[in-house]
Amino acid sequence: MLDSCEFMLIKPIHYDEVIEHLKENFFYDEPLNHAVGLCRVKGESNPELEKHSLATLSDGVSIAIKNSKGKIIGVCLNGFLHPGDTLKAQEALESCQDERFKKIFNLLYEQNLKVNLFELFNVDIIFEYRILSVDKEYRGQGLAKKLIQKSEEIAKKYHCKVVKGDATAVGSLKICLGHGMKPISELLYENIDIPVEKPHEKLVILYKVLEDKK
Repeated sequence: MLDSCEFMLIKPIHYDEVIEHLKENFFYDEPLNHAVGLCRVKGESNPELEKHSLATLSDGVSIAIKNSKGKIIGVCLNGFLHPGDTLKAQEALESCQDERFKKIFNLLYEQNLKVNLFELFNVDIIFEYRILSVDKEYRGQGLAKKLIQKSEEIAKKYHCKVVKGDATAVGSLKICLGHGMKPISELLYENIDIPVEKPHEKLVILYKVLEDKK
């Protein structure tokens, strides 16, 4: 299956197809999204989440995988994170009219603000894995792992020393840990007022320091 697939850097011409993939495979299924009812049914979009996805795509470092018929069957939306970006994003949430979206991202931003990877590793840019999604018909075949591997290669091309990601699902957590990422913070879902369903148990912030081969 992997032999017939093709990885590609996502360009503006692909944005509509990427959003369609996310609507069918991520917007509804992601544990926090599902718990607050961000999308009522599979295939439905959410304007705020779509805007968030497009903003990440604009960084130009996201990747997709296509099957032999040219259909996107997996994506890893990546972006660059600079000091102060998370605080600015949290402040921008004040004007958001979608309380469900605001609840999720306030939680994510609050947890991230407790961790200062910039100071810890003396860097001024971090490569961030933001959305990892695989078509439901292709799961369990190692595509998510390959997407993370390819994303790390891009991070190295941009000479990023540190990569990070927020794992909200048990599957993404397993993939990140298996790729050598280390947890630096975690929050049990049983301790928050968002009813996340099992088997998902926690939000984990992970990082990895990349080797400098210069």
